[in-house]
Amino acid sequence: MTELSLLLQAAADTAGAYGRFPGIGARGAVWITAQVHLMFAAFVLGVPMFAVICELIGILGKDKKYDKLSKEFTRLLVFAYSATALWGGLLLFLLTTLYPKFWFHLSRVFSPTMWLYAGLFFIESFTLYLYYYGWDRWNTGRAKWGHFVLGVLLNIWGTMVMFIANSWLTYMMSPPGGMTAETLPESVGVWNAVANATWMPINIHRLIANAVFGGSIVAAYAGFRFLAAKTDEERAHYDWMGYVGNFIAISTFIVLPFAGYWLGREIYEYNQQMGITMMGGFMSWLWIVQAVLIGVLFLAANYYLWTGMARIPGAERFIPYTKWMLLLLIICWIVWATPHTMIATRQELASMGGSHHPFLNVLGVMSAKNTAVNLMILTTFLSFLIYRRANVRPTVPWAKTGTLVQSAMFVVSAVVVLFYGVYGYFVEAIVRIGFSVYQVAAVLLCIVGVTVIDIFIGRGAESRGAIRWGQMPARSQYALFVLAVTFTWLMGLMGFARSGIRQHWHVWEVVRDTSREAATPALGQAANMITACVLIFLSLVAFIFWLGGLAERVAHKGEPATTVETVSLDVPVPGPGPDPHPAGD
Repeated sequence: MTELSLLLQAAADTAGAYGRFPGIGARGAVWITAQVHLMFAAFVLGVPMFAVICELIGILGKDKKYDKLSKEFTRLLVFAYSATALWGGLLLFLLTTLYPKFWFHLSRVFSPTMWLYAGLFFIESFTLYLYYYGWDRWNTGRAKWGHFVLGVLLNIWGTMVMFIANSWLTYMMSPPGGMTAETLPESVGVWNAVANATWMPINIHRLIANAVFGGSIVAAYAGFRFLAAKTDEERAHYDWMGYVGNFIAISTFIVLPFAGYWLGREIYEYNQQMGITMMGGFMSWLWIVQAVLIGVLFLAANYYLWTGMARIPGAERFIPYTKWMLLLLIICWIVWATPHTMIATRQELASMGGSHHPFLNVLGVMSAKNTAVNLMILTTFLSFLIYRRANVRPTVPWAKTGTLVQSAMFVVSAVVVLFYGVYGYFVEAIVRIGFSVYQVAAVLLCIVGVTVIDIFIGRGAESRGAIRWGQMPARSQYALFVLAVTFTWLMGLMGFARSGIRQHWHVWEVVRDTSREAATPALGQAANMITACVLIFLSLVAFIFWLGGLAERVAHKGEPATTVETVSLDVPVPGPGPDPHPAGD
């Protein structure tokens, strides 16, 4: 059967396959609903990770401020969970009414997992409410450990729910080989459909991204409460909370690109045409937009850390180095955002001698870009390191030697990254792609090695002075807002990249999209839709922030302000102090 006859047959079979939605159309309605639902889902999956970690630190260290911080995280989670469920229900309604034929195919393949998903959703809901509303009742002795176990279970159920949902969306992108629209579930096998080529890379990528996203939203909440604070004690508490949220977001964000590399590699291995469409086809300019956004994230994160050093005694000795770090970040950002092929007029193309600029063309290939992003990751990690070391004076006898070893690790890692970045210009493209593995390995080994040494150097270290929590300029909190907005917009952009490479297929080369909206939208249209999703989500999050503050005010109504537990100005932070706590995954 020819391609034309297949298209004619598909067009004839669209009767009843698609519904209509007024104004923005069926695709627009599903797009907005799915994206907002996924944003809330990322938040309610990311927040429990560090809520439980903070609670564990509070139990082991018998420090009430961590327990309070964990409960405050969870309070936001309760409100956000309801919003997640509402948007998920709306998404299900739209899929069944606007895309009934596609939904029938999906449910025919995945019906057992859908029943499991629904059951886990109820279990997760009950666990969440027990975890939050039992906080004060189970707050001492063995009961507190039982409460902590509830938090662990909440993370397990949420992760399982995410893994199941990820199997549905990755099946659309990389169904098992040999599948057709008429394939029966028993001949495919549910597990084969679940464990498709991109399932596990998406799981790992989203697990890390959820921690990043949850941390950035919590940090933005802390920034909001910091700016609205009426007392120094309240401002100190939310300054510390903002730092913890930002620390979790950025420390996990540093390893997120590596998970992205794995996902991209699996897409190429599954179908090279899909990979070329993603990186070298009509979606290639999307990655320039991504580079700009990630550059904003790196700059905002480092700016927040450098601004925060003003409240740390002893940090002044590191401040002169920040201007050189800023220069390196900007240079790498420019390289990363340089396109390979320029959009130009006929006269400009003639002046350049072709579509490739004689100089910028060199910076547009992956050798330059992989080098730039790895150097940005190393620079940001260095900012965290000097922030951590700012107010401590090591007492171990080998501290100077350990610091020299750490410096050597940074230098060796940077040299490896630069070497393979330059060497990539002298080999074929297929070989050049493999060099990114060596660059990533060098950076990860540096991060792990330096962190381990620093933990031991910090044992028994003397403090150079108390951290002055709350003494941060207002502009530092706006950096937290920038991080939250940029992370949210970037999430929407990457969702479009993942879905857009399927082009006119609901399920890649299995179920064709024969609706009037089958064409992949242009980047400008996609940007408008993503922006609409971000505005809707952040507006609802602002409402949740307000509800969280309202609930807290009601809880403390009639009590003197001094009875509210706050963080003292001389409480050391996890990170710069001698005993940092593990944050994120």
